Amino acid sequence: MGDKIPQDSKHVSVFSNEVEQWLLEERPNRRSMVLLDCTVGYGGHAEVLLKNTELVTRLIGLDQDPQAIAFSRDRLMGFGTRVVLKKGNYRDVKCHLEELGVRKVDGIVFDLGVSSPQLDDPARGFSFRHEGPLDMRMDQTTGMTAAALVNNSQEHDLADTIFRYGEERYSRRIARAIVRARASGPIETTGALASVIAGAVPSAYRHGRIHCATRTFQALRIAVNHELEGLESSLKDAADLLASGGRMCVISFHSLEDRIVKRTFRSLAQGADACLSILTKKPMLPTEQECLANPRARSAKLRVAERIPERMDS
Repeated sequence: MGDKIPQDSKHVSVFSNEVEQWLLEERPNRRSMVLLDCTVGYGGHAEVLLKNTELVTRLIGLDQDPQAIAFSRDRLMGFGTRVVLKKGNYRDVKCHLEELGVRKVDGIVFDLGVSSPQLDDPARGFSFRHEGPLDMRMDQTTGMTAAALVNNSQEHDLADTIFRYGEERYSRRIARAIVRARASGPIETTGALASVIAGAVPSAYRHGRIHCATRTFQALRIAVNHELEGLESSLKDAADLLASGGRMCVISFHSLEDRIVKRTFRSLAQGADACLSILTKKPMLPTEQECLANPRARSAKLRVAERIPERMDS
C-alpha cells in the first residue's frame, strides 16, 4: 500500500458546490438530515456537506478503499459523532445501513470511478503517468490485480475486456501485443504496459489528443474492481433507502457509467411504480472554471433525482 497522503494535499471533489446545492440549499424547510455518501473517498463531498450547516446531523460514508477511509477519518474528525465511516462496497449499501440501524436517508451521493489521490499514488498502479506496480485494486487487501489479469487472460478475453470497458478501437492489436510481450516475461509495471500499448497502435493514435494507453488502463481498472457490475442494482437499492423528497446525486466520468445511471433513473421514473422524479433532464457538466482548476473534471457528468411520495391506495 502507498504512503499516506499528506493532509495538506486535500482532495477536492468534482461538483462539490452543485451537490451541496441540490442536497441542502434547495430544501430550506428541512430541519435535520441524514446523508449517505456511497463513495466517500478522501472526504471532499462529505466535508462540504458538513462544514457549512448544522442541518446534517449524520453523514454515513462508505468506501471499499481502506486508505481512503483512514484519510477521511482524519479529515473529518472535527465533525465528531456527526460522521460515521464504514469500509464497504456500495453494492451492499442496504446491508451496511441495516447494520447501522438506519432505514431511510435524506440524501445520497455516488462519485463513481477513481479519485485523484489514487491516480497520483504510484504504488496503486492506476496511472501510466507514474511508474509503479500494475495493481489497480480499490481495496488492496483482496481481489485480483491488473497484473494478474494482463498476464493470465486469454488473448480474446483480454481484447473483449479492453473493448467493452475501454471502448478502445485497437483492442485486438493491443491484446495481441500484450500476449506477445508477456511471452518473454510477465508485465508487472504500469510503464511496461504503457510501452507495450504504445508499440501496438498506429503512430497517429500514439500522438493523439489523449494518451494511447488511457482507454486500456480504464478498461483494466473497471474489470479489476468490477465497477459496472451491480451499479444498476445499487442505484435501485439507494432509491429504496431515500425518504420521501430525498435526493440522489450521481457523478460519472465516462459514458459506460453515465448510460447505466441514465437508464436506471429513467426506469425508476416511469410507470405506475415510479419512485423517482428526474431533476436533471440532461446531465450537468462542470463549469469552465472548475475544469481549469481541476482538469480531471472535464469528463464528469452529474445527474440528480428525487424520491416521490409513495402512492396510497384510494
